[in-house]
Amino acid sequence: MQNDDQLYCDPALVGFYDIENGWADDTAFCLRLGSEVQSILDLGCGTGLLAAALAAGGHSVTGVDPACAMLDVARQREGGDAATFVAADARMLRLESRYDLVVLTGHAYQVFLSDEDQLAVLRTIAYHLAPGGRFIFDSRNPAAREWLEWQPENSLRMIEHPQHGTVKAWNTAAFDEPSGIVTYETHYQQASGGERWSATSRIRFTEKGRLEALLGEAGLVADQWLGDWKGAAFSPASPEIIPIGRLG
Repeated sequence: MQNDDQLYCDPALVGFYDIENGWADDTAFCLRLGSEVQSILDLGCGTGLLAAALAAGGHSVTGVDPACAMLDVARQREGGDAATFVAADARMLRLESRYDLVVLTGHAYQVFLSDEDQLAVLRTIAYHLAPGGRFIFDSRNPAAREWLEWQPENSLRMIEHPQHGTVKAWNTAAFDEPSGIVTYETHYQQASGGERWSATSRIRFTEKGRLEALLGEAGLVADQWLGDWKGAAFSPASPEIIPIGRLG
């Protein structure tokens, strides 16, 4: 796992995060799940979009992320003062509370680059589940080979930044098949040819069968496997692998 990925640690790059990764189907899905319970642990909460929305609705929410620059945004957003935010590594987190729902979305599971690290974060989920509690997380399906879309010729996009105006953005990506790790670069440059910001990131693509085995080792069981955030059942061609489950 990278603890120094500038995409999440550099305030200048964090300023692009919500523009590119704002409210979407995953946030809406987890908001509905969270609305059914009282207490939620949001692992890898990032800029706190989901955590703040749940807390503003009267739920008890703890958001955890290792990137202080992301948590700075989370605490300042509307509803952020109603949530508790903790700077910590999800592999080693051990809080005193237990939760009705533990979420790990935004593909944060993929920043854990080995079986050992992925198992550690699953054990963190198991540790923090209250009796009858549920978990949900997402990981991109390697069979969909999404990294092929992260190349300059098909990832080029123009975005509007409140401070920097029109900004050109693009990615590059390379896949290492033995490890399942994709190394990708994210680039932003002011359209006027001005300032440029870049970051290099690494994420792991894990097959469903391996995820299922790791869940078992962590003492968890998936009652449902979704293939996207609209609620479709998982199939080999699904873009996502989304287990919803409980303590085993």
